[in-house]
Amino acid sequence: MSEAKYPDYKSAIASSGKGICEPIDIGDAEYWIPTHRLEKLLNDGLCGKSLAGLSPRTRSKIAKSAVCEALGYPVPKSFKKTQPRFPGQQLDVYVQKSLNLQIWNEQISPARRYAIIQVSPDDVITRVKVIGGSQLAVLDTTGTITTKYQARLELGSQTHELVSPQDTSPMMQHVRQGVAFGLATSPVQQAESGELLPVREIFERLSPLVGQKFPDPGMDQDRNRGAALHRLVCERLGYHRYEDNGQFPDVPHQLLEVKLQTSPTIDLGLVQPASEERLDVRRVGSLQPRHCDTRYALFCAVTNGTQVTLTHLFVATGADFFRRFRRFEGNVINGKIQIPLPKDFFGR
Repeated sequence: MSEAKYPDYKSAIASSGKGICEPIDIGDAEYWIPTHRLEKLLNDGLCGKSLAGLSPRTRSKIAKSAVCEALGYPVPKSFKKTQPRFPGQQLDVYVQKSLNLQIWNEQISPARRYAIIQVSPDDVITRVKVIGGSQLAVLDTTGTITTKYQARLELGSQTHELVSPQDTSPMMQHVRQGVAFGLATSPVQQAESGELLPVREIFERLSPLVGQKFPDPGMDQDRNRGAALHRLVCERLGYHRYEDNGQFPDVPHQLLEVKLQTSPTIDLGLVQPASEERLDVRRVGSLQPRHCDTRYALFCAVTNGTQVTLTHLFVATGADFFRRFRRFEGNVINGKIQIPLPKDFFGR
């Protein structure tokens, strides 16, 4: 069909006053936008828009607002957590700065369209690819949902909170106050009985970090921000060098997990902190540590885009974690499918 023969879907939708959640019959000649035409409208409306300096949450909202404008829909004050996010067009929207597509809490639907927005390294929208669920499913080689536990952080009146006054009972005989680490001691080496600081001393050594600032590498650079904090933590604990092997817990020598929070959502990975499952680490004396024996140092922070400022510190054992931090209501586990997109995905 030539360009001139296509209906003006955008004007028709705008004149109808339909919202993004109002159902449209698939194939409706006036309002249902065919996939190839949908892709063109989105490219015309979104390409060249800058998302620079926006947090991932704000970036997603701005992108969805731009999709509304490109298709003729009014922009809602807030986007309902529907599946898909644009039910009228059976359309979901994903903003991608990498080729690792993540779909949370649902399987790929063959009845759905997926608008995948490519963002350049300098945060400018360069291309929109619209693909059907059946086509996307071909790229999903595992079909496996990766589960992830989450909790919510609610601040109180104190900037420093020692949630756990002491370690779990099995750990007590293996901790020792006032341990000084030698030049050869690495924060990523295996924990040893008698070299573990008590949870209270971890809290005392890390407390001076509250109020400290460090450069912000960028709004979408959570991993690099976490590494900057990890370096400061190693220094405050008394290590002579910083090392990180990317494994759980972050500081194996202290069975310590470090978290940096710039939002209320705490991502906990694949295991609940209070779990009594054994950790995949070497024995500490006669003890095979469990997840609930792990210590957590959780820092809250704010950023102005240039500097990160640490504002609060919480230290707890895994056993006590949910006594202070509330599990997410409803789904305790958030799950995601991870799909590596082909290098030529946006050029096809």
